[in-house]
Amino acid sequence: MIELNQLDLSTDTTAQRVIKDETVAVEFALAPGELMSLEGPNRYAVGDAIISSATGERWVVSRERFDPKYLPADAALAHGEPGTYRNRPSVVLARRMDEPFTLLRSSGGDRLTGAAGDWVMQYAPGDYGVVKAERFAKVYRLAD
Repeated sequence: MIELNQLDLSTDTTAQRVIKDETVAVEFALAPGELMSLEGPNRYAVGDAIISSATGERWVVSRERFDPKYLPADAALAHGEPGTYRNRPSVVLARRMDEPFTLLRSSGGDRLTGAAGDWVMQYAPGDYGVVKAERFAKVYRLAD
């Protein structure tokens, strides 16, 4: 298994610029805890967003990352209340991996793993994720 360290997809010629398009169900953590996603543990703090996709995948987004990246899907829903949200379209970097791999979600963060064919995502410098190949095909498209 490859261990990815100090990854910078902005200098990787095999990386692609992609945009996510998805509506998700969101609840906000009332107490600290941990959720096991398909890619590994996701620890969360009070107020962090616990997200569920339409196909059942679940993951955590810290509140400071969630607020600028998601909008209520229904105008009647106040931002920060549980309900349906849609991501704001933004370009992120992605690289398809040909071998099993592991990386830290952030410095000192949760360790995530991926299989051959899964994607490493770089949302910002030092901010990573892993997306299973099937999910990537459903919710991401190439950026112009």
